[in-house]
Amino acid sequence: MADAASRLHALVEQLLGVPLPVRVRAWDGSQAGPPDAPVLVVHHRRALRRLLFKPGELGLARAWVAGELDIEGDLYLALDLISGLVWERGDDTRTLARALGDPGFRTAVRELLKLAGPPLPPAPPREEVHRRGHLHTRRTDRRAISHHYDVGNDFYEIVLGPSMVYSCAYWSDPGAGLEQAQDDKLELVCRKLALTPGQRLLDVGCGWGSMAIHAAREHGVRVVGITLSQEQAAYARKRVADAGLTDRVEIRVQDYRDVTDGPYDAISSIGMAEHVGSERYLAYARDLYALLTPGGRLLNHQIGRRPERDETGYHVDEFIDAYVFPDGELAPVGDTVTQLERAGFEVRDVESIREHYALTLRRWVARLEDEWARAVRLTSPGRARVWRLYMAASAVAFERNRIGVNQVLAVRTPQSGASGMPLRSRVWQ
Repeated sequence: MADAASRLHALVEQLLGVPLPVRVRAWDGSQAGPPDAPVLVVHHRRALRRLLFKPGELGLARAWVAGELDIEGDLYLALDLISGLVWERGDDTRTLARALGDPGFRTAVRELLKLAGPPLPPAPPREEVHRRGHLHTRRTDRRAISHHYDVGNDFYEIVLGPSMVYSCAYWSDPGAGLEQAQDDKLELVCRKLALTPGQRLLDVGCGWGSMAIHAAREHGVRVVGITLSQEQAAYARKRVADAGLTDRVEIRVQDYRDVTDGPYDAISSIGMAEHVGSERYLAYARDLYALLTPGGRLLNHQIGRRPERDETGYHVDEFIDAYVFPDGELAPVGDTVTQLERAGFEVRDVESIREHYALTLRRWVARLEDEWARAVRLTSPGRARVWRLYMAASAVAFERNRIGVNQVLAVRTPQSGASGMPLRSRVWQ
């Protein structure tokens, strides 16, 4: 097993058919690859078994979460380099079928199996979710939300900071602080919704209450915030009480499908629609449309992915689905606009803020890394590693335009056609 890194590096390059852009350090201390590149540290041969039995993203994720793989050097550069080998190779099914007919390829696989050791892969890390039952029922949605958001409010305080806003900030200055950028995002949403004192706002997926508190305090509206997370609701209610806003803000543990006390003058849905699912999205849009008064506005803030050629259906990311957002689905922004308009909305504005999310995620990763030991104590080593990987990889994905985030402003325009929108674009009143 001497010089495992050289063997591993050569075999991977042979299997991929391209140079490996990172340096490798193996479990025996040996190293191979470009001397100035980030280092992929393979702590244990189990990582190879995971990759051989589950090639691609999910195998890599399992080894990372289990602590069998690590990266030294620039994490973002390493993820960008590796993503070109994993996430951007497209549908490799036919490529793999052709490769299996190549005797050299088969020999390389056999050699890699020998290097990996005992044949059976270990069980997935305990942080991995195993899907059960139908998608996007009330019960499965509650379970999925609980998996992601009930990690612990103390953990989220580390990552998000005092604002406790878990969505893309809005940066007028890249050098500004995270708190200011999040406050600017909340204010931007309020301006787009044209909130005025006395109106009713429904905040769907209210999180820890930041949007509800901001809208009530700064714009004098009455807010109902709904979430499926018990921990979020308890935290948000305390924040509302501490702000002296219990007469204007109500936080409920409630599914959006169960809200029946409309009409509302405005609805904000910030970072929630990704959880709805393709099969439910039109019904979700119709439910929100029915809750608005004529002339009422919806601000839908949602991550979207780039469309693929000749695609059908929605894309599900294996790592994200297994470890981060179970049952989450990303759609191209054009699909979102179409579904909103099919529900009856008039879409009046779409603003892409993709680069803003990359800045936000890098700040969250820095906060997590600064308090790594405490984050591990509050959750688990595997869970902290999940969050670091998903946030850093997502930052790279936003920077490289693999995914985006859009604020879609839609109006329940009355039959008279009077939308109430300003004549000039992006003049929010």
